[in-house]
Amino acid sequence: MVAYLDHAATTPMRPEARRATLAFMSEAGFGNPSGAHSVARAARRAVEDAREVVAAALGAEPSQLVFTAGGTESDNMAVAGRSSRGPILCSGVEHDAVLESVRAAGGTTLRVSRDGQLDLDDLKAALGAEVPPSLVSVMTANNETGVVQPLDRIIGIVRRKAPSALVHTDAVQAVNWVDPASATAGADLVSISAHKFGGPQGVGALVVRNPAGLDVTVHGGGQEAGRRSGTHNVAGIAGLAAALAVVQEEREALVKRVADLRDRLADGLLTSIPGAVETGRREDKVAGICHLCIPGVESEALIFLLDQAGVCASAGSACASGATQVSHVLRAMGVPEELARGALRLSLGWTTTDGDVDAALEAVPAAVARLRSAP
Repeated sequence: MVAYLDHAATTPMRPEARRATLAFMSEAGFGNPSGAHSVARAARRAVEDAREVVAAALGAEPSQLVFTAGGTESDNMAVAGRSSRGPILCSGVEHDAVLESVRAAGGTTLRVSRDGQLDLDDLKAALGAEVPPSLVSVMTANNETGVVQPLDRIIGIVRRKAPSALVHTDAVQAVNWVDPASATAGADLVSISAHKFGGPQGVGALVVRNPAGLDVTVHGGGQEAGRRSGTHNVAGIAGLAAALAVVQEEREALVKRVADLRDRLADGLLTSIPGAVETGRREDKVAGICHLCIPGVESEALIFLLDQAGVCASAGSACASGATQVSHVLRAMGVPEELARGALRLSLGWTTTDGDVDAALEAVPAAVARLRSAP
């Protein structure tokens, strides 16, 4: 039996999301929402119903919501949509979907502390540049370490020092663990992705609170009020809304249950693996991520042995799987290379059980001991 501890990469679909998705993959729900006949109208109604559910959960108006193909597209739209209007800033621990977009736009990355939170003095200095930024992008919670950013303080600083700048937050990893409406309330642009909270892969959304402030980057038939052209993924959108509705209802209980499991897992591994170090302050992290750095091992070999033992884990971002270089997140946090090469992310979610944690507590120390004893 497999212990799946890679929820930060993708989370198994909720039954409610699966039913909603399949309903619009059948003969009765295949219509193109842009059409005028009855089949098309039924599909369009499903999209608009979902829009209301998702917008309410994110603290936005339905007219402010743009459905996308996922978190990467949402992040790219936010950055590229402001790149013609001035400099762009982001933290050095952003997901590559933001970081590479900012680099492509000639933007600047900001320092973070050893605990992974944005250096507010560096932010203030950058905001005081002769040419003010057009966009500041700081994620709500980090996809590798789980560290939550002080978004309210960051937004307050931006509003005071660069009032013309928009604030974007990648909330992809946060939706399971914090109320997105309150956590991202001051942000102009908010990205989410359905498969991180029990919805289908290949669908996401971007909140655009000021449509006039964002250039169109996907041209075509004018869907999504002209902001993102392309035929709607009706099944995916329905599944996204269904998953988010369940998360909203169950979040409080989920956070408590998973935090207890995560704490037992982290404490057990720190006790049983000499030299292991927890990344970031636990009190600053979302409930679902246990991230350790283990000296004397290589992440790739460790993940391989854990897979053989039936434990699904990762070293960091799933988008960088197979890469052998040290995580840019850990580099930005100043983690020594010897530690960073032994990074291990165990991420928990709605399907995680005590048995999964037990399996990891047995398999990880055994794998580390094996690697450390190898000639």
